[in-house]
Amino acid sequence: PGFFMRRGSSLVPGGINFSIVSARAKKCELVLYNIGEKEPFAIIPYPESYRIGNVFSMIVFDINHEKIEYGFRIDGDYVPSRGDIFDKTKCLLDPYAKVVSGRDVWGVEPDWSNEFQYRSRIEVDNFNWEGDRPIQSPHNELIIYEAHVRGFTRDESSGVQHPGTYAGLIEKIPYLKDLGITAIELLPIFEFDEFEDANKPHRRDPDGKPLMNYWGYSTVAFFAPKAGYSSGKSNQVNEFKTLVKEFHRNGIKVILDVVFNHTAEGDEEGPYISFKGIDNQTYYMLKPDGSYYNFSGCGNTLNCNHPIVRNLIVDCLRYWVGEYHIDGFRFDLASILGRDPEGNPLHNPPLLELLAAAPLLADCILIAEAWDAGGLYQVGTFPSYKRWSEWNGRYRDDMRCFLKGDSGHIEAAVARIAGSEDIYNRYWRGDYASINFITCHDGFTLFDLYSYNEKHNLANGWNNNDGANDNHTWNCGCEGETDDPQINALRHKLMKNAAAVLLISMGVPMILAGDEFGNTQFGNNNPYCQDNKTSWLDWNRLKDFADVHDFFRGMIWFRRKHPVLMRESIGEIPGYPLISVHGVNAWHFDKSIDSRVVGVMFAGVLEGGVEDFVYIGINTHWEAHSVWIPQLPPNKQWRMVANTALGDKSWFKVPEPLDTINNPVLLGPRSVVVCYGARV
Repeated sequence: PGFFMRRGSSLVPGGINFSIVSARAKKCELVLYNIGEKEPFAIIPYPESYRIGNVFSMIVFDINHEKIEYGFRIDGDYVPSRGDIFDKTKCLLDPYAKVVSGRDVWGVEPDWSNEFQYRSRIEVDNFNWEGDRPIQSPHNELIIYEAHVRGFTRDESSGVQHPGTYAGLIEKIPYLKDLGITAIELLPIFEFDEFEDANKPHRRDPDGKPLMNYWGYSTVAFFAPKAGYSSGKSNQVNEFKTLVKEFHRNGIKVILDVVFNHTAEGDEEGPYISFKGIDNQTYYMLKPDGSYYNFSGCGNTLNCNHPIVRNLIVDCLRYWVGEYHIDGFRFDLASILGRDPEGNPLHNPPLLELLAAAPLLADCILIAEAWDAGGLYQVGTFPSYKRWSEWNGRYRDDMRCFLKGDSGHIEAAVARIAGSEDIYNRYWRGDYASINFITCHDGFTLFDLYSYNEKHNLANGWNNNDGANDNHTWNCGCEGETDDPQINALRHKLMKNAAAVLLISMGVPMILAGDEFGNTQFGNNNPYCQDNKTSWLDWNRLKDFADVHDFFRGMIWFRRKHPVLMRESIGEIPGYPLISVHGVNAWHFDKSIDSRVVGVMFAGVLEGGVEDFVYIGINTHWEAHSVWIPQLPPNKQWRMVANTALGDKSWFKVPEPLDTINNPVLLGPRSVVVCYGARV
């Protein structure tokens, strides 16, 4: 008999402990394989005496943990109408497996005749962290950069030795450090199957090519890093740990995008991988007829607030923090995590409260995508316990509309720039509840936002019916790429406008990888299945969009130099509120429906008595406007650091002093200026 308090597999003196939990199983067998072999070399039933309650546990001695793969066969009732679908012929993946084999090299097609596709392996912990720990810095200093491990360096233009891998991403750390970001948020790196749909005839693009599960939002194993992202320099565990350690050495936090709302097992037609065969009733939300609730839009919904599932999720996150030193997590379709087993929203969701209070996660940033595919939209109302931040979908939508010149959005835009306090009460939500973004992986890139009026998703194989339709885009007069210099100049300007506003706004800014150099997805706003140049970053565009890159880099630097933008003020400057709103004339804000000109000033006293002033003037009108900006105290003078109306020279290496007493500031058509108060 084994150690019943442990989960999964673990090394013990002379052997390996194997434990698994199933409330409704009648019998369980441990199945042992030599690595890569189709047939097991041993099948060991758990004696009844090796079961206590719902836990099966035993120690197997004298086997080489480095040369085996394992799974479980579980027997029980098969009554689909009540949700029991046990099948003792299926070999099942350990839900707590720390390493998974079966998809070891990205894009190498598996042997489909092998019935046991995903195999549990034993983790060997021999990594030298050299004293590394998660980074201890305030969350309000975050500048998040959202990236896909493979897509970031897969294109040959990336110039790395190990494209599309953890090692390739490590090679790009100097670039990211120079850009100035303080955290990288990685799309899912938990083990998933890129071939999930590729062998299905209907999952082909218009040219007949198989479509891959590129994004990875379909988890196979929650505790295991994606093997296909390893370069082969070392195993995936050590290579990913090296990635975290190297990012930390360069002062950059690592945030993981995690998917606990559903699994890769899909609906009634989906495969048995793990949970279905272990205890379907426990792990999934089921309707009275035994079929699956589908609040995820992906076939099934994980029963997150069941105690067993809740414990698995908490164990998982604690493992990634304790063993991989992860700094934070972004939760995909997080509203599902607040539903009860019947799918009803809970007032006080046990899982969300437990994550907020978990001691090992106390320094982690917890970010919710505060909606789901079942219609539950909780932006501003997500249960937070003073710990949770949210992807602010209202910021994205309001700022997109305002920045392209739509009427009637100026008050909403000001609220978003000022920290969305109409949504997030600072007392209850703190200073970093709002994760501000204009673009993310899910939707148009920043370049495409100003290059396409419509989505172009035919290559996804759904007849252009997938992806969002309410994108608030504007193609500037031409659909797609063009040689027209005026349109291209306008697009560059609009991208800089978005960067300036995003990096000035109160809250935590998030930038989509490649936006800083005009990366394009050719109008595809849902390239989840495009493992090709649609999704891979084209680093050649750095040359053509050098001015945009310099502008992003400058604005990131500017934000980090001005703590007032990160709510680090300890008091007000006499006569100057912490945030004030202005129009064409200082201290006079025009809220009318056709108003498209606004200035926002941030002012505050910092530690040591230093006074910090920042002003951003925004003109989304197609005509120029002269604007009088607020006067500063006698010992201060405004200096302009950015003016997007000036083309390639939008970012000032030497800030320009302004005489704002005698002269207004000219805001060109569809342009933004940024100024700060310098000591005279």
